Amino acid sequence: MQHSSRPSARRRVAVTGTTGLIGSALVRSLRADGHDVLRLVRRPAAAADEVEWDPARLYVDAAGLVGVDAVVHLAGAGVGERRWTEAYKKEIRDSRVRGTRAVAEALASLADPPEVLVCGTALGYYGDTGSRAVDEGAPAGEGFLPSVCVEWEAAAAPAEAAGIRVAYARTGLVVAREGGAWGRLFPLFRAGLGGRMGDGRQYWSFIALHDEVAALRHLIDTPSVAGPVNLTAPEPVTNREVTAAMGRVLRRPAFFHVPAAALRLALGEFAQDVLGSQRVLPGRLLESGFDFAFPTIEESVRAAAR
Repeated sequence: MQHSSRPSARRRVAVTGTTGLIGSALVRSLRADGHDVLRLVRRPAAAADEVEWDPARLYVDAAGLVGVDAVVHLAGAGVGERRWTEAYKKEIRDSRVRGTRAVAEALASLADPPEVLVCGTALGYYGDTGSRAVDEGAPAGEGFLPSVCVEWEAAAAPAEAAGIRVAYARTGLVVAREGGAWGRLFPLFRAGLGGRMGDGRQYWSFIALHDEVAALRHLIDTPSVAGPVNLTAPEPVTNREVTAAMGRVLRRPAFFHVPAAALRLALGEFAQDVLGSQRVLPGRLLESGFDFAFPTIEESVRAAAR
């Protein structure tokens, strides 16, 4: 079967994690452009656009994926949703590793597999990079999240072995009002309670929600791109710069300061990732011709605040 690489070609795209911030925005974008979207749901399929799956049992109704051109896998337990107990850390790891393995094995079992699997992973792969800028050539970091990311990406091996092009979308902090880390920041800053976290010198690698969705679609549509791809804006900024931009855009004071000790008390082990520094660059995205609509922190915050 010949697959068209032209972005205008109508495609059949299956997506996991469609109730999440990125997944729901991606589905809207694809459908608005006339593509057929199948949503993987964790219950018996009740509509023509649904396919049942159960990542915990490594089950996917592979028959429902016959004829798909591309799969975007975004499902997984939220990293910042709850305190990192040992049980929740296991849930984070299992949801990502087992979910990815289930999808990869189902796709590999198809007589006519899709052209591409875009597997959403995270910049957590790199760990704390301090002020050092890194791109896709950097090794995995140390700690819980890097170890999860390594296993998560490795779980897609069955798809690669079946000849499917696999792109690992290592996503940064998504700037959006509707959810994710920024979904919590907006109400605080609007109330005049925003401020830097810790010393504020840690780098945050961010991406506007619009650019995140556009980048995922770029990975679907660009046959030359495979392997790890950082989905993050070209200029990471410090937490101090984020704080200043939020204050300017929302026209609120941003004098508050959350001490590192208070974050550790509130967030437990996850605090080290909030206080950690990730200065990650989108080398492969830029090399492959992607254009950012909102390349700076100020533009990204303005777009989200509309």
